[in-house]
Amino acid sequence: MNKTPIAAKKARVGVFGFFFLAGFVMGLWAAGLPSLNDRLDLGPARLGSVLLLISGGALVSMLVAGPLVDRWSSRRVCWFAGPFSGAVLLGPALASSYWSLAALAVLFGIGLGITEVAMNAHSVEVERVYERPIISAFHGVWSLGGAAGGGLTSLALQGGLDAQWLLIAAAVVVPFLYLPAAYLLLPDPPVHESASSADGNAPSEGSSLRWGLIALLGLAAFAGHLSEGAAIDWAALHARWVLETDPAMAPLAYTIFSVAMTTVRLLGDPIRGRLGSVLTIRLAGVLATLGYVLVLLSPVVGESLRVVCAWTGWALAGVGLATVVPVLFSAVGAAGGRVGRALAMVTAFGYSGLLLGPAVLGFVAEHASLPVALFIPAVLAAVVTIAGSPAIRSLLRLSATPAPAVVPEGEPQPARD
Repeated sequence: MNKTPIAAKKARVGVFGFFFLAGFVMGLWAAGLPSLNDRLDLGPARLGSVLLLISGGALVSMLVAGPLVDRWSSRRVCWFAGPFSGAVLLGPALASSYWSLAALAVLFGIGLGITEVAMNAHSVEVERVYERPIISAFHGVWSLGGAAGGGLTSLALQGGLDAQWLLIAAAVVVPFLYLPAAYLLLPDPPVHESASSADGNAPSEGSSLRWGLIALLGLAAFAGHLSEGAAIDWAALHARWVLETDPAMAPLAYTIFSVAMTTVRLLGDPIRGRLGSVLTIRLAGVLATLGYVLVLLSPVVGESLRVVCAWTGWALAGVGLATVVPVLFSAVGAAGGRVGRALAMVTAFGYSGLLLGPAVLGFVAEHASLPVALFIPAVLAAVVTIAGSPAIRSLLRLSATPAPAVVPEGEPQPARD
């Protein structure tokens, strides 16, 4: 009886390691983009196409990773995916031209996508063993990993080290850092347990109703990710272009959003444990919507208040959106059965929001204005509540439904819905 809690505690440390390293890899990549652009003389259009190829590779690999997790277990996929996602940093680091970078970018995206699904699937399994919310902190640690990767890149550049050599060193070292984290993960479930996931509670093998619930969760994920991406891409630009703040002050808008989101993710598990998943996702959408409303109202309030109004809005948006992904992923796990396909679908929906967001908002901002464009994430923040709340309620009802009783042979079978 005592072995399970110890194994779960070790696995939790291992999942923290995976999330930190995954964020660290992304932080290194993102912070090294300016140097990569200078080295290969890419320009905005070609750099944008490289980023699109990475996102495309990640999106496709997420859909492939789901069945792999269900077939082989999240632990086995993590053993492969983590080191692979670190090693493929070598591709962009050694690319000698735009065309070689384009091909290697797809490989880098594949590594990111498979790791994303595998580590999130295992986080769900660890939370099941804990029987209390623990997922939110994993995502907070991912953000800390990204900050560490970006900070290390900045320090290296200030010290005169080329960003290319930093990526090469990371591609050699990071795969080995994943190994002790992978060693701590939960052991694979018994074969008979895996086979039982074909029962009525498994969303990955479910009927059209269950896939409908997964689609509803995916819609909430899409809305949440697009709203989050809008803040990442446009918060500082809104402060500079619309509010006409000082160039040195404008980045604080994104910083406030990021700090609020990371803080709530690190501390959000007890909140969800107290409020429950349904109320948490409902409040998430309400707070994020209110935040965007304040941002949209900031240009028309008094000149002395407009910046404070916008900053308050971005902080509220960060607080609300911080809990969206952890709550959605946890709900998929709470429904029981294998989580690979279902989690991959929800993740892919969300990633699509990050993919489409910059292009859609940029198009609207170009042809109308940035405030008009920000109406889109404001509306989608409300969709988080509208779609997420009933979907989570239904999935939690599924998890609470007892398994059907075994009826002796010859007795009348109960009617199926």
